[in-house]
Amino acid sequence: MRHGMDDLLTLMQVLRDAEQGCPWDLQQDWDSIVPHTLEEAYEVADAIERRSFDELPGELGDLLFQVVYYAQFGAEERRFDFADIVDTLTAKMLRRHPHVFPDGTLASRRPSGVSADDVQTQQVNSRWESLKAAEREERAQAERTNDIPSVLDDVPRTLPALSRAAKLSKRAARVGFDWPDAKGVIAKIREELAEVEEALAAGDQSHAQEEVGDLLFAVTNLARSLKADPEQCLRATNTKFERRFRYVERELSAAQRPLSDASLDEMETHWQAAKAQEAQSQEKQSQEKQPSHF
Repeated sequence: MRHGMDDLLTLMQVLRDAEQGCPWDLQQDWDSIVPHTLEEAYEVADAIERRSFDELPGELGDLLFQVVYYAQFGAEERRFDFADIVDTLTAKMLRRHPHVFPDGTLASRRPSGVSADDVQTQQVNSRWESLKAAEREERAQAERTNDIPSVLDDVPRTLPALSRAAKLSKRAARVGFDWPDAKGVIAKIREELAEVEEALAAGDQSHAQEEVGDLLFAVTNLARSLKADPEQCLRATNTKFERRFRYVERELSAAQRPLSDASLDEMETHWQAAKAQEAQSQEKQSQEKQPSHF
């Protein structure tokens, strides 16, 4: 027997039941669950990047469970429930896709004979941003804020810093606040690096830290200009660093050399060997992918 969405919602209700529920689940609240939500989202991303598709249903389930948790909190406080979440999401997606659902209903469809390729991507993106801007303005009015609606509204402060930097700069770029090409970003990176060096030369540690932040923000813009996600870029580098350092550890262990006794030159030698080994492996894979002439 396969379980459905109703079973999952019932399970959550029981877990949060004051008499029959789980003590740990009963202790949770809005704030205590947030770290778990972030962790589960990263575990989904990790499974995808590792192409561990056999793990993905479980990881996606863990992420979905976070949504069910918030829905239960909302229902307990009579704010909203899971059905409200689904209804709000569906209505929003219908509103943002008039090129697919012209009447704003699930029953309506793009006219037959008009393919996805016929729908101009640029026009779709422009319409999407206009709709989101209108939603931000409505939200600001509902919250009765004194500030004017900003293109930077609703960029979550809880995002990882690199992701938030990319999202903030992307929003600003959409209204023309951007370099014309990657060369301008690279010049900015050099400028920020020089300011880090100046602060260090002056012995101003606090200012150097501030300038490092500016440098990271500039590098994030370079990733964006290359149409790359800076978080993904850094995660890939983390994986590469870990793989190479573990190689260094294995080689030193094989030589019965504790890390604490190894010199930097020894570690660098093994590090370069790891790089060379990876390059050979990549070259071999590339050759194997070449079409045969026979």
